[in-house]
Amino acid sequence: MSTPPERIQVSGTYNFRDVGGYPVAGGRIRSRKLFRSDGLHSLGETGKEQLRELGVKVVIDLRDEFEVQALPDDLAGLGVDVLRLPVFEGSGGSQSTIGATLNDMYAKIALQHRDVVVSALREIADTSEAGVVVHCTAGKDRTGIVVALALLAVGVDRETVVADYAATEDNLRGPWLERMLQLVESHGVAITPGLRAIMGGSPPEALESVLDLIDRDHGGVRAYLLDAGFDEIELAELRSVLVEPA
Repeated sequence: MSTPPERIQVSGTYNFRDVGGYPVAGGRIRSRKLFRSDGLHSLGETGKEQLRELGVKVVIDLRDEFEVQALPDDLAGLGVDVLRLPVFEGSGGSQSTIGATLNDMYAKIALQHRDVVVSALREIADTSEAGVVVHCTAGKDRTGIVVALALLAVGVDRETVVADYAATEDNLRGPWLERMLQLVESHGVAITPGLRAIMGGSPPEALESVLDLIDRDHGGVRAYLLDAGFDEIELAELRSVLVEPA
């Protein structure tokens, strides 16, 4: 297993990371190619300049309309292509999370919103050399599923992918989580231990549960994507843009 990369200190974010460097057969994931992040609503000029320096040209936003309206991304003047692919299950502020568990939420993302997941992977595969950021509100649930499936599809080992997902919890602990809980509470939602865990937690077993489900029902991630309409050429394109040959 490879150690997850440390958070990149992009101004206004708490969970911005480059997943580059993970080994695969015949190479490794390219650095400065695929980034994952929490919300981009507080970048300011400093944060936007940092994204320019990282080579970010594409932003894939998985948030629903409620979240976008509450915390719109601060991307004006950055000159990036923004792709909205809303998934209506997620952590920060989404009303549909109330009473759910992470296991339930991830199963719904993977099964009921498989078309969105596939669209996100197609967009990543179509970015050529441009840096791409996948994000939601926390950069944990929807982003976590999309990034995990992208990495698994091109050959990163499962243990490494789960560790990459689990690293989020430490990044969100403290100011990010407390601020998001205050936002949710301002909309009349009671803060319970369960909601706190859903919004800030990234336990390995949560991602393991949905990967087990995919393995059981489809025989693995690649088969899951093929069953959803991805084809072998698209899988090869995804590998080509994400993997740097040895």
